[in-house]
Amino acid sequence: MMLLNVEAPPNKLIEPVAKGLAVKRDEASKGISPATLFDTGTLVSSGYAFAPPRRVVSVNFSVVQDRKATSKSFIKHETRHVFEHQNIARCARFSPDGRFLATGSADKSIKLIEISKVKQMLLPEAKDWLVRPVIRTFIDLVQPVNDLDFHPQSPDTYNVCSVSFHPSGEFLLAGTDHPIPHLYDVNTFQCYLLANVPEIGGNGAINQVGYAPTGGTYVIASIDGDIRVWDGVTAQCVWSVIGAHGSAGATSACFTRDQRCVLSCGKDSTVKLWEIGTRRLVKHYPGAIDTQLHCMATFNETVGEKMETDRIYDSANLLISLQSENGGLSAWDWELATAHEWLEVLNPTELFQDIVNEHEYVECTASTIQALAVFMKLYPGLQKKEIETFIAKVVRYLENQ
Repeated sequence: MMLLNVEAPPNKLIEPVAKGLAVKRDEASKGISPATLFDTGTLVSSGYAFAPPRRVVSVNFSVVQDRKATSKSFIKHETRHVFEHQNIARCARFSPDGRFLATGSADKSIKLIEISKVKQMLLPEAKDWLVRPVIRTFIDLVQPVNDLDFHPQSPDTYNVCSVSFHPSGEFLLAGTDHPIPHLYDVNTFQCYLLANVPEIGGNGAINQVGYAPTGGTYVIASIDGDIRVWDGVTAQCVWSVIGAHGSAGATSACFTRDQRCVLSCGKDSTVKLWEIGTRRLVKHYPGAIDTQLHCMATFNETVGEKMETDRIYDSANLLISLQSENGGLSAWDWELATAHEWLEVLNPTELFQDIVNEHEYVECTASTIQALAVFMKLYPGLQKKEIETFIAKVVRYLENQ
């Protein structure tokens, strides 16, 4: 840009000087002496009496020098062709933050221009074909555009904290500082929100959002510590646990593969497994001592698949059958533990001892007790007598070690 200096005309005092000389000639024609007019000690007649003289401050224009003044500098504007409509451009408007410019035309279209790219075009080294200031064109209008304006404040001014794709890949769910998730169409970038936003008390800003494996529901973890499950079709909250992590915020939440439970994690450094049907806390996993960690909990690729009940029964029967006559359990087969001791002569190594015959191990035995104890808790009426006999023999084995 170039600054243009404009000089003002030098004789700015000609008009007031001319008016002053005209007043002086008028007083002289009336017989009033200039000395008397400016003498503060003389009484001036007013027609009927003598009035005190007026105090007049005179200005000697003869000593005023002719000076040249410089006015304010004005910016010289330049015109640059940026783009064009196919018909008459009828309106244009800047966004409130000055970042964008929108223009409407009689060709039934609206163009959105990014101002930073326009400034980039004005650089001497810029190439017009590399910079495209028009970032979007709306052509789905049915009437010519006569006027337009930006919203005073953009409706999506919330920080995005988490995103999750729908299993179909057609939609994107975004969790923001707003308590309601934002749903976007991936193909059209259209945002969908509820017409009637439900009342959610407290600070409902979303820390994480995630779809269920089928896409029918999604779960959100809020900064106020609540866990909520929403219907993916009606966008209504169908399940919630208020204060799932006490006063601490909930940092993450995800479904199991069978969608029967939700695994949540909070700033209290704990992980909790919730059953959706009953809102029951199934499992509580204590975390670190520091209760301000922003942690996340998730499943591996195999957790969450529901095992058939018959397979669980078969597993319990297998563990019971692996018990040796001594009451302990070996790593492979208890029958190998009954082999003769002289077979150790065939040991091909000198470093490892007693590796030919199998032996009972305390570690294997203790792990089996824990597994069968959980089985009795989940299925209290099944194989109760067999499991009690198994545990009694194990206790005798451990006491003899």
